[in-house]
Amino acid sequence: MKTSFVFLLFLLVSQMVASAQTKTDKLLEKLLRQHPEKFGKLLEHPEKYEIQILYTQIDRDKHNKPSFKTYRYQVNPAHYFNPASTVKLPATLMALEKLNTLQIPGLSKETTMLTDSAWQGQTSVHQDSASASGFPSIAHYIKKILVTSDNDAYNRLYEFLGQEPLNEGLKAKGYASIRLPIRLATFLPFELDQYTNPMRFLQNGNVIYQQGLVKSTKNYKNSTPILKGIGNYTNDDKLVMEPRDFAYSNTFALEDQQLMLRAVLFPESVPAKNRFALSPEDYRFLYQYLSQLPRETAYPAYKEEEYPDSFVKYLLFGGPTRKERIPANIRIFNKIGQSFGYLTDNAYVVDFDNKVEFLLSATVHVNEDQIYNDGKYEYDSIGFPFLRDLGQVVYDLELKRKRRHVPDLSSFKCTYDKPW
Repeated sequence: MKTSFVFLLFLLVSQMVASAQTKTDKLLEKLLRQHPEKFGKLLEHPEKYEIQILYTQIDRDKHNKPSFKTYRYQVNPAHYFNPASTVKLPATLMALEKLNTLQIPGLSKETTMLTDSAWQGQTSVHQDSASASGFPSIAHYIKKILVTSDNDAYNRLYEFLGQEPLNEGLKAKGYASIRLPIRLATFLPFELDQYTNPMRFLQNGNVIYQQGLVKSTKNYKNSTPILKGIGNYTNDDKLVMEPRDFAYSNTFALEDQQLMLRAVLFPESVPAKNRFALSPEDYRFLYQYLSQLPRETAYPAYKEEEYPDSFVKYLLFGGPTRKERIPANIRIFNKIGQSFGYLTDNAYVVDFDNKVEFLLSATVHVNEDQIYNDGKYEYDSIGFPFLRDLGQVVYDLELKRKRRHVPDLSSFKCTYDKPW
């Protein structure tokens, strides 16, 4: 009996270890090694650059129903990378779902949203000069999140949702890797992020919904330390020569990121558990702002010299340092992240002229001195070029790939705030 128990325990542990092992498919590895001039340096040091890639081919049947084939490179959900602003996508989806679930007459994503403060470290927002109405709203925050990855906008959705409902809601949807214990770029003590602000929603000057100060009953710190690097600058600018512990930081594994993007763009292709309670209008709104460029946006208005087309389009177009315009036939529906030397892009790429579509999600780490918060990351010299080149070689492969049925991509064509 004891022997059987030990054997079963061994099998269970073995399965758990196997499930957490790094996965690499030959197609992606071969594709990368065909371009040593682009990827050679990074492939020679996989542990240093922490590359993970998910590439999903999409094929349509005669009824235009999509099927998906995913290829992986160094993908391991147990290997931590800092997701940075990619966590703004789940907050966006959960905020829209909460509005729909509340079912309060007159309450919508366009309703004026006034955030108050009631606890240490909290700030209030009662106006927004960059919005059409002059006031904040869920819709306006989402626009700022998706078009330019605004941090404060994310924090306001985080406060609307509450730390515990946000985390538990995403877990219930099957996104097991997600852990979102903190606001972004506020540098508050960890325990203060458990408290989220009171707020009011107004229609014609009258309060139609309000919620008070909320404290999470759970602690979302990682159960074990997540140690990275050899040194870290503290918030008061002191260098501590010991690894940084990311146990207090957000977590969002790459496979969950792509699954969530599929749940938005191809909801019928994922299990019902993974979907969000969104209306058809919500989906159109998301499609527009996931793909809309800063110069196409009316509110807020963005100057092209400060916010080029590739400002939040890393794959294929190389990020904010690239100034050229993206061709009109290509649209990228995506969410990026940039922090602590980590660059991540979770994208669905469409070429309407050439009838090409694919999903590509990737992360890379560039921190040569292994010290965090020193402002010395090789984003421009290594990170952005890597993601640009990766997107390009996958796009070139897709241009050559034979398809039995030409996809009808018209459902992803959007009307943007400003025409070209």
